[in-house]
Amino acid sequence: MIRVLVAEDQSAVRAGLVLILRSAPDIEVVGEAADGEQAVELARSLGPDIVLMDVQMPRLDGVSATRRIVAEGLADVLVLTTFDLDEYVFGALRAGAAGFLLKNTEARDLLEAVRTVARGEGIVAPAVTRRLIAEFAAAPARDADADPAVLEGLTRREREVLGCIGEGLSNAQIATRLDMAEGTVKTHVSRLLAKLELRSRVQAAVLARELGI
Repeated sequence: MIRVLVAEDQSAVRAGLVLILRSAPDIEVVGEAADGEQAVELARSLGPDIVLMDVQMPRLDGVSATRRIVAEGLADVLVLTTFDLDEYVFGALRAGAAGFLLKNTEARDLLEAVRTVARGEGIVAPAVTRRLIAEFAAAPARDADADPAVLEGLTRREREVLGCIGEGLSNAQIATRLDMAEGTVKTHVSRLLAKLELRSRVQAAVLARELGI
């Protein structure tokens, strides 16, 4: 079972999300939070696999709550919001979110996104993916804190895989591009995430774009 904590300040929206999630036999809603502070507290006490996090919430915004949850290693965070403005996308991903979806996402796509994040893969809503990639392509060195030295511990193959992740390629597409077995790609992805101390391939993609790989 995939254990999910829902963090959303609007009770009607939260109830709808819980209803959708509970319709899936492999997903269990373990708690509900009405603000960012409560989301962090419940993540600590309930130990969910994933926190479905709204961005705009009282007491503590979703980006700040995401940063705390990820920093403490409490859960993966899937950000869900009505806004697709760049600052929310970049803020959430830099805070360590494993994915970013808009609230107009279809129920089946929401469930699949939860499963995708649970598998350790990142996901960004198709509606914002093009904007995200275009922004990083236009300014690959956007984050001054991205130090190229972090790549020194990667093998040549791992750097190639990281570059492909930065292009938004799936494991299957990377396997085709680099003429490797898909299982080998998964191994390289796991190793480079560990070496770079990243929690998701979305963070790896952001880093790759920031370093211009």
